[in-house]
Amino acid sequence: MNYTLLRKTLLAGSIVFGLSALFLLAFPALFLELLGIEESDPLIWSMRMIAITLFALAGNMWNNSKQAEDSRVANVAKVMCLSATALGVLTLMVPAELTWFSYVYAAIGFGFAISYLVGIGKRS
Repeated sequence: MNYTLLRKTLLAGSIVFGLSALFLLAFPALFLELLGIEESDPLIWSMRMIAITLFALAGNMWNNSKQAEDSRVANVAKVMCLSATALGVLTLMVPAELTWFSYVYAAIGFGFAISYLVGIGKRS
């Protein structure tokens, strides 16, 4: 495994998730609009709840990228690889007409999944 790449991917992912969390917290209705989803008070509340969990995930990714033990970094990267793939897939399954933003958001998820896969499959 390429632990340097996995650590860098975790760091980059933590920054992207942290920024996404801020965006979701501040502008949940805009996020829904960009995804082509009709906004409602319950959905806006849900987006803000997701933002809080993204903050926690971003912090965990940041901290885990600093782990001294390579095996721990590898375990987190495997989980995040699956999660990033699922993010891409679920974004494309949005219950609305796909928008440019849906494609970009899915591509970001798939991009991180590929980076994790390369890091998992490649030697340092």
